[in-house]
Amino acid sequence: MQEESKNNFDAEKDAAQIKRGGNMADLLQKQKEYFSTGATLPVKARIAALKRLKSVICARERDINEALKADLGKGGFESYMCEVGMTLSEISYMIKHVCRFARDRRVPTPMSQYVARSYVKSSPYGCVLVMSPWNYPFMLAMEPLADAIAAGNTVIVKPSAYSPATSAVLAEVIAEAFPPELATTVLGGRAENSALLDMPFDKIFFTGSVAVGKEVMRRAAERLIPVTLELGGKSPCIVDKTANIPLAAKRIVFGKYLNCGQTCVAPDYVMVHSSVKEKFIAEVKKQIEAQFGQFPLENAAYGKIVNKKHFDRICGLIDDKKVVFGGGRDEAGLRIEPTVMDGVTRSDAVMGEEIFGPVMPVLTFDGVDELISDINAHPHPLALYVFSEDKKFIKAVTERCAFGGGCVNDTIIHLATSAMGFGGVGASGMGAYHGREGFDCFTHKKSIVDKATFFDMSVRYQPYSESKEKLLRMFLK
Repeated sequence: MQEESKNNFDAEKDAAQIKRGGNMADLLQKQKEYFSTGATLPVKARIAALKRLKSVICARERDINEALKADLGKGGFESYMCEVGMTLSEISYMIKHVCRFARDRRVPTPMSQYVARSYVKSSPYGCVLVMSPWNYPFMLAMEPLADAIAAGNTVIVKPSAYSPATSAVLAEVIAEAFPPELATTVLGGRAENSALLDMPFDKIFFTGSVAVGKEVMRRAAERLIPVTLELGGKSPCIVDKTANIPLAAKRIVFGKYLNCGQTCVAPDYVMVHSSVKEKFIAEVKKQIEAQFGQFPLENAAYGKIVNKKHFDRICGLIDDKKVVFGGGRDEAGLRIEPTVMDGVTRSDAVMGEEIFGPVMPVLTFDGVDELISDINAHPHPLALYVFSEDKKFIKAVTERCAFGGGCVNDTIIHLATSAMGFGGVGASGMGAYHGREGFDCFTHKKSIVDKATFFDMSVRYQPYSESKEKLLRMFLK
């Protein structure tokens, strides 16, 4: 009984330390010592850890929802669809497949290495830092955490200071699911971020803005720490003249205004064929009212902008002269109506940066070559969406445009599957995760040749001869 009381006291002490940020160097050192014991390597232990995490998330769903409501105004349905449910799906996928992912993979052995067995061994990096953002503060912390645990790593999670309620619940969930030497949380702001980036992690996984991503990569480069960067950018949404316009408008409105546009893969702007622009805008207006009501600012299920800084930034991007729908704002509640701007050009302020808010600029195009050249003339986006019934048009856009991932005739949903990796390219990021890609993201692949001892070919050894050279040329050609 005394031992149980002592363990409970220690757990409370650890939790209090985590909430304060704790001694970060000590946290990492304990994780390094724990990893060195090999305790994270057995697949059964990884599965057990993932099952504990899943159980705690299910038990704390109400607390998670309340935190998301406080930080971003999300309703229960959206919280489950975009945060809790997505996380549980990724964890379940890992539990089901991690045994197969972790197996040694046999590969062919060339004749020149006869007799031998060649294989690839998946080994965890070691101690991983996961830095997560505020826009999907639960999912974008938990999914990489689950992937890293499945791969056999220890993890320190640093959530965003902009979503304090969710970050606090995250710390509690992780503390309930794992001992701190396996996974723990550091709360705080820029000072904690900077201190963590000075520490000798074995891998860093960062989700956030391009500007901060550059700083993470610069700091990691000083220690040659491998990084995965999930960034953002201005993701185009293309509407061809052959598209099903009513359905396109419905799906684009969903993707654009989900989480009040605070989604890294939201359609940032729409490029619509000039011949169907008016019809498209009319359908968009109908869909906004159908999905959010006549007065979206009175819709309890329509969220809010994360803070005043971002509210003011988004408002500064709206040109009231070009607003054709919406535009209303509630400064006290940090809420902006779903807004549509027409007659937008690349020189407008709204096209100068990633919007990350509920503002849809509409531009036009006439030819596919002109469209592709325009998109490729700007930094590669994280996502691209194309609505069309013309297979040649779709093929041209998806082949010739550079982007992380995307959809044909839909938005957003490409990241909602563990069967495909999710990641950016160029300015929108590097590396991918989700499912097998997530396991590989946190794994080093060791190439190993296991050579037999009962037979040894003498070709490679000196002294060299013509006969040996003939054999060498027979093997290597």
